[in-house]
Amino acid sequence: MHWEFISPGQTVNQEFYLEVLRRLRENVRRKHPELWRLGDWFLRHDNAPAHTALSVTRYLACLGWTFVPHPSYSPDLAPCDIFLFRTMKQTLKGKRFATVEEMKTASQEAHNNIKL
Repeated sequence: MHWEFISPGQTVNQEFYLEVLRRLRENVRRKHPELWRLGDWFLRHDNAPAHTALSVTRYLACLGWTFVPHPSYSPDLAPCDIFLFRTMKQTLKGKRFATVEEMKTASQEAHNNIKL
């Protein structure tokens, strides 16, 4: 799973999302060479305008990536909402953070401790 924090004020548009996909591509290549070599992985994203932009669709097609589209208006088909976020919320419940950096660190630790 790849995730990133977005800087305050950053707009998530197609250009930004293409950069995220480039970083994702490099991380998969570096961290999971067996998946990279076999091409045995899927990209799951929703119908946000940045995700469905023509430039993004062309980029994914050019790379030959398989992506699983998310049907419109299907909150019950969002596995992150069901598993990932609920698990992270339970870990972070009741904690207070003095800075954004503390919150990021705690979120990353909670994410890293999830057993998939």
